[in-house]
Amino acid sequence: MAYTVSKLTDFSATALDSAVRDLLSALDQEAEGVLASKVAEPEHDAGWKKRWDEWKVFRDRWIARKNGITTQINELWLKAAPKETKREVGQQVNRLKGEIEGKVKATEERLQHQQWNAEKAVIESTPGRSFATYDEALKATQGVDITLPGIRRPIGAEHPVIKTMNEIIGVFRNLGYSVEEGPEVETDYYNFEALNFPPNHPARDTQDTLFIAGQDAKPPRDRLLLRTHTSPVQIRTMQKMRPPVRVVCPGKVHRNDAPDATHSPIFHQVEGLAVDTNITFCDLKGTLDHAMKALFGSNVKTRFYPSFFPFTEPSADVQISCIFCDGKGVRDGTPCRNCKASGWIELLGCGMVDPNVYGFVDYDPAKVSGFAFGMGVERIAILKYGVDDIQLFFSGDVRFLEQFG
Repeated sequence: MAYTVSKLTDFSATALDSAVRDLLSALDQEAEGVLASKVAEPEHDAGWKKRWDEWKVFRDRWIARKNGITTQINELWLKAAPKETKREVGQQVNRLKGEIEGKVKATEERLQHQQWNAEKAVIESTPGRSFATYDEALKATQGVDITLPGIRRPIGAEHPVIKTMNEIIGVFRNLGYSVEEGPEVETDYYNFEALNFPPNHPARDTQDTLFIAGQDAKPPRDRLLLRTHTSPVQIRTMQKMRPPVRVVCPGKVHRNDAPDATHSPIFHQVEGLAVDTNITFCDLKGTLDHAMKALFGSNVKTRFYPSFFPFTEPSADVQISCIFCDGKGVRDGTPCRNCKASGWIELLGCGMVDPNVYGFVDYDPAKVSGFAFGMGVERIAILKYGVDDIQLFFSGDVRFLEQFG
């Protein structure tokens, strides 16, 4: 006679133990009954389908959510238990649920092995078929079920630098900018000359460029180097597009810098370019003020002060009010270290595109104007996440990276 859960009237330890023993005994018997069922013709799928149907009935009878035995013992034992015994009954019920689920899973695995062993025996009995290992036989017996989900590689969290770069790109995408990318190995022409760096210009020395070896036989403008900024992508974009142009150019750049807490020979930039008719410095200020507020909060203030870049005129450096001391220069009664007590943090460079640059891309400076800007992704990530050493981003230390998961 099939086991049924009886409603307890006696909740003493002795009565409860007896009920548990009866339940576990019935569970073992039904599990063995599923495993003892025989297949007349193991080479036929129909026989094994019947076996698996029996296992599913067994599974649903014990762990189905609506009327499974695990649900019944919760209703008939735990909920019916007096207040003074509810804790002990609850412990027994939870233990039983674990044992029932474990038995159902173990029965499934044993049934799988029975099927695999039977199929292996049939295949090995075929003339000319033998297998050196069990795994080899298993592969031969199992077909490919295209209805099953594929095996996917687990995906981790975004690296903080990539996450920050995507946040920056997202801000400008929302303003209508598209994304352009270019090669990391560039020519001198795109990296310097087309950006208004004449030969022997002092600004070239500040870039600490890494040149590719074996380029001496080429003309200077054709020599290869690792790009020192993503500005060459702006030139390539203007060569293939006519105004209006609004793009951001993210990517990896390289400079011959000695690594320390604030410098790395490899880092990332996001540069932007907008070219159209009647674009003014006010448009530049409004765009960057909005971007800084989107990245650091609506309370952040921006200020612009004169600077120099060969490819923009006029040029400016952009500062934001210190996000650590709210622009006061003092934090916890002491001078703020992050802004050096000034209340401002320098963040990026920008300016109106120098008319000389338009000559390299066949734009008419009398008809169009534009602005450009560029920011270091690691610098922004350091501010957003409170990191004090840029080298941590590239060390590959899982303990550090797990903090951003």
